Amino acid sequence: MYKLIKKVGSARLGEFETVHGTVKTPGFMNVATVAAIKGGLSSLDLETIHTQVMLCNTYHLHVRTGDDTIKSLGGLHRFTGWKGPILTDSGGFQVFSLAKLRQIKEEGVTFNSHIDGRRIFMGPEESMRIQSNLGSTIAMAFDECVENPAKYDYARLSCERTTRWLLRCKEEHERLNSLPDTVNPHQLLFGINQGCTYDDLRVKHMIEIAKLDLDGYAIGGLAVGEPTEEMYRVISVVEPYMPADKIRYLMGVGTPGNILEAVKRGVDLFDCVMPSRNARHGHLFTFSGVININNAKYETDTRPIEPGCDCPVCRSFSRAYIRHLVKAKEVLALRLCVMHNLYFYNTLMERIREALRNDTFEDFYNRHIGIIDKRAAD
Repeated sequence: MYKLIKKVGSARLGEFETVHGTVKTPGFMNVATVAAIKGGLSSLDLETIHTQVMLCNTYHLHVRTGDDTIKSLGGLHRFTGWKGPILTDSGGFQVFSLAKLRQIKEEGVTFNSHIDGRRIFMGPEESMRIQSNLGSTIAMAFDECVENPAKYDYARLSCERTTRWLLRCKEEHERLNSLPDTVNPHQLLFGINQGCTYDDLRVKHMIEIAKLDLDGYAIGGLAVGEPTEEMYRVISVVEPYMPADKIRYLMGVGTPGNILEAVKRGVDLFDCVMPSRNARHGHLFTFSGVININNAKYETDTRPIEPGCDCPVCRSFSRAYIRHLVKAKEVLALRLCVMHNLYFYNTLMERIREALRNDTFEDFYNRHIGIIDKRAAD
């Protein structure tokens, strides 16, 4: 259940209660695609860096190790040791982005696994069953992901199909939650708004799916190649039609600046692989901007990644040492860089919430929006 505590313009301060704990919003979900953060972080590390929600992927866990196996081991929480909320992506995005050969029908999608090439069928019911086996806190509805730009007529037909699939997801989800052997009978279901960058399709689709009274609503199909300003415009167009008493999730977004802009437009929840992916290449986020630890100027820099940062990495290690690890291709470099970047994102959300609580969000936004996505001066 979502509780709106306060609004500052369109920005929202809230709490989202789940069976696995309360999520303070706006919040960022740390992406653990195959039930682990790339870079060598465990569930114990996630607690240390103030993670609220872990996000795992339905498709990847279905093809390897298998959701039936994970169910037999007690579900994702027992499997990973993570006690907090877990959201599982429906697998829809991976089906449409990874599968080289796929066939879309009303029943669902037939495609080849990117692991071994075997033929797989996934539709609304299959996605719900996999996510039920995983026992996640929040399941995402199975939708059709359309590339931007897309022709209007195809986008319209895709929206209509996604709505029909959502109805099937809801029915199957309710059935699975009622079964005696369900891992998590309190699993929640989020619907996904689609419509590419067409305002009328986005609004119509949001109005339709809002009637289903789901546990939360996501904006999907953005940050997939369209200009950033288009993404912000779509959020602003859709937001007035999103239920005010439900949590709002912007999927796959994004940079710290993207998050600030989306919070300002009324979004509550985010996820993105960017902090961990960029970290693995030595690109580190700070409140003074992004630094590339590969640069020679850090070879003898004894400062932490970000002076004043309280993360485990900045408390103990210098830029010079981390650069050494990166250049030496030590696995520890990945772990330390990823840990810092995720801590930065989680801290960013904490400071956003504090600013909303103290009526200083506009000042916080103005102080950081032109800095945190740019290269740091030093």
